[in-house]
Amino acid sequence: MPIWKVEGEFNARRGYWQPFTKQHEAEDAETARHWALSEIGGCHHVKRHQIRIVAVTEVPGP
Repeated sequence: MPIWKVEGEFNARRGYWQPFTKQHEAEDAETARHWALSEIGGCHHVKRHQIRIVAVTEVPGP
C-alpha cells in the first residue's frame, strides 16, 4: 500500500495558520486526505473548515 504525504495548515487558536506535514499509508490520496483532516481535528480541536490542505503527494517507495 502506498504512503501519502499530506501538507497544509490549520487555524491555530492564537489567530495564525500553523503549517503541518503528515504521512500515512492509504489506498488513495482521498483516503489520506480525510485521515489527515481527522488527525489534525482530533489533536488540535479544530473543525475541518479551519484546515487547509495544500498538497497530497505519494512518497516514492524503496
